[in-house]
Amino acid sequence: MSEPNDALRSLFREAADRGQAQSGPPPFAQIAERGRRSQRRRRALVVLAACLVLGGGGAAAVALLPGGPAPVPPANTPSRPAPSPMDTAPPPSMSPTNDPSRSPSHSATTTSPPR
Repeated sequence: MSEPNDALRSLFREAADRGQAQSGPPPFAQIAERGRRSQRRRRALVVLAACLVLGGGGAAAVALLPGGPAPVPPANTPSRPAPSPMDTAPPPSMSPTNDPSRSPSHSATTTSPPR
C-alpha cells in the first residue's frame, strides 16, 4: 500500500513545484487595467445613485407640492364698459303706474303752488 501513496504523493509534489515556478505577481499593466476598470465601475455606480436620488427627490416634490399656482390678477384695473341703452331703462316693476308714490294725485299734493 505504500507504493500507490508514494506515486500519488510524487505527482502532487511535482504539480506543486510546477505551480510555484509559474506563479508570481502579474505584470504591472494588468494590475493597472484592473484598477482602471474598478474605478470606472465605481464612478458609474456613483452617477447612477445620484440620478436615482435626484429623480426620486423630484418625483416626491411633485407629488407633495400643491396644485398649480393661484391665478395672478392683471397689473392694471380693467376699464368698465360703457352702459348700453338697455341698462338705463328702469325695470318693468318700477314703472310709474305701479309705483304709488308717483301717482298724479300724490305728486299734486306735494308740489308747491305756482307763483
